[in-house]
Amino acid sequence: MPGKSRAIVATSIGNMLEWYDFTVYALFAGYIAGNFFPGDNPNTQLLKTFLVFGLGFIVRPLGAVLIGNYGDRAGRKAALTLTILLMAAGTGIIALSPTYSSIGIGAPLLLLLGRVLQGFSAGGEVGGATAYLLESADPKQRGRVASWLEASMGMANILGALAAFSVTAVLSKHEVQSWGWRLPFIFGLAIAPVGLYLRRTLDETDAFQVETARRVQDHVRGTPLLEIFRHHGRSLFVGFCVAVLWAVAVYVLMIFLPTYVQHPDTFNFSAQQAFGASLIGNIPFVIGCVWFGSVSDRIGRRRSLFLSATLLLVLVWPLFLWLKADPTLSTLIIVQCIVCLLVASFVGVAPAALSEIFPTGVRSTGTSLVYNGAFTLFGGFAPMILTWLTQRSGGSIYSPAWYVMLAAGVALIAIPFLGQRISPALAGAATAAGYPTVTNEP
Repeated sequence: MPGKSRAIVATSIGNMLEWYDFTVYALFAGYIAGNFFPGDNPNTQLLKTFLVFGLGFIVRPLGAVLIGNYGDRAGRKAALTLTILLMAAGTGIIALSPTYSSIGIGAPLLLLLGRVLQGFSAGGEVGGATAYLLESADPKQRGRVASWLEASMGMANILGALAAFSVTAVLSKHEVQSWGWRLPFIFGLAIAPVGLYLRRTLDETDAFQVETARRVQDHVRGTPLLEIFRHHGRSLFVGFCVAVLWAVAVYVLMIFLPTYVQHPDTFNFSAQQAFGASLIGNIPFVIGCVWFGSVSDRIGRRRSLFLSATLLLVLVWPLFLWLKADPTLSTLIIVQCIVCLLVASFVGVAPAALSEIFPTGVRSTGTSLVYNGAFTLFGGFAPMILTWLTQRSGGSIYSPAWYVMLAAGVALIAIPFLGQRISPALAGAATAAGYPTVTNEP
């Protein structure tokens, strides 16, 4: 396998595993709720299940700081190896945990432990993976190469939706509730050794090696975490505001929507209909991520992100209105495909755009902080918040659309201030490799 292709596969497979685990947790939330939380009220059990889902995000900033800092000091390869090991541990705990009827309160505590390990590892995953992809790519193709990170999320969603569709189609509802919900997690656990092998055989990036040599030569001993808050506060704030839409669009329109449309108080689709539409919708998402990432290499990151955020602001609510007016399977599939393409147009560009605003020495830490800050505050708890808003007296089934529109408004304000830079270390490494050092903004 060629070096760059191997880097894309090895880097993306960990991100795919992370999103696969999150996807199947959200898709099987109703079944997990009945096994880990006692009570007769399914709505309350589902809220508790999504609460655990959200609590896993609380440790993401800690993972972003510690693993991001580790990646900027010990290397991208070391951080990527660590994150996939932690992911596998969290997935294994969820897959094999006894139920509440077996061990009582220990069951939800084990479920929480699994989510915490997944959240901690995910905190450092995107920053390290994006930094590695960006530094491994021809500067004129950074958007396309980095877009594979989010394309792998679409692949994970396809695998998750396919697993959910298969399990619910082959097994009876009682079998899925009893033990079938564990099968997708066990499958995810089997992916981990492949990702670990690929990541352990990667070479460190030239840009990181140049930066390490520069720090040694200049006797630089500062920590990336202190450096980024001291010198890159503006980039952190602007990047965070842009990442808010990244987080909300993904979790509301791709992770939460298939579960949301099944509820009797919303659109009342069956599980197979919702999972099938999600499976189909993620196919254009994967293709769209790479295509929109490539387009951003030609027209610039800011222009690409601004157009995408505008479309999300304008189109999401009418799509929900259409689905409410015509709640058929064909409409659901079309709406799911459209929203997946809209999300792809933004998240396919976001990894390169946010990673480029930080220099090599703090790139992993900076990208991890803006990504995980936004995902913790606005993404992880979105399913729980929107479930509560829909179920409360006077709640609206359009709450998810309004939430996305609010995030799009925040991003549209921030995107014009999103600068780009190529650090001296990255420029030197690119020049040594024969690549021209260019920016992507007009």
